[in-house]
Amino acid sequence: MTVPGRTPADPEAPAGSGPAADRRAAAGPAGSAGPTAARTAGDDLAERVAARIRDVPDFPLPGVQFKDLTPLLADGPLLAEVANAIAARHRGGGFDVVAGVEARGFLIAAAVAVTSGVGVVPVRKAGKLPWRTVTASYELEYGEATIEVHADGFAEHRRVLLVDDVLATGGTLAAAADLVSLAGGELVGGSVVVELTALGGRSRVAGLDLHAVLTV
Repeated sequence: MTVPGRTPADPEAPAGSGPAADRRAAAGPAGSAGPTAARTAGDDLAERVAARIRDVPDFPLPGVQFKDLTPLLADGPLLAEVANAIAARHRGGGFDVVAGVEARGFLIAAAVAVTSGVGVVPVRKAGKLPWRTVTASYELEYGEATIEVHADGFAEHRRVLLVDDVLATGGTLAAAADLVSLAGGELVGGSVVVELTALGGRSRVAGLDLHAVLTV
């Protein structure tokens, strides 16, 4: 299945975004220890998350500034706080499963799921899942990408919280949101660890109750 309206998605063309822009963007000084733009207002957790994100210039291609969350992921107490914050933000929606977007979104989603006492469903790139799948394709600058989920991924647990690591141009998250619906899930909300506001990704998931731990 092809999801309409994904032109372009990941990557897009904003200056400094480069290929795979949906996962990374130019923000903060090259090689800085973390983003230096505005944080979520009054949020000490956001400040500590920012301190644990490393900007890596020219990765994986020249012109791309990669948001490296591995220092955050290695910090057990902080990772637990992030998972708890995401779970608490959406608890009122009554989600009964968490869908995580490949690849770092898997790790965040699993932490949220364990915190919440629910299961996790992986949203993967095409060809990675072993059973029957539902697919969503969306356009890139120089081609097309496809993500998929098992056809029965939401058969027993339909109320879905969608989780990813970074929201930039929004293409991947928007396609994942459509894919959850195509597979029979009911989206109750979405969360990302970092939202890069300059790239406007939130507008591509305007119908989703979207939460970001850190906004830069």
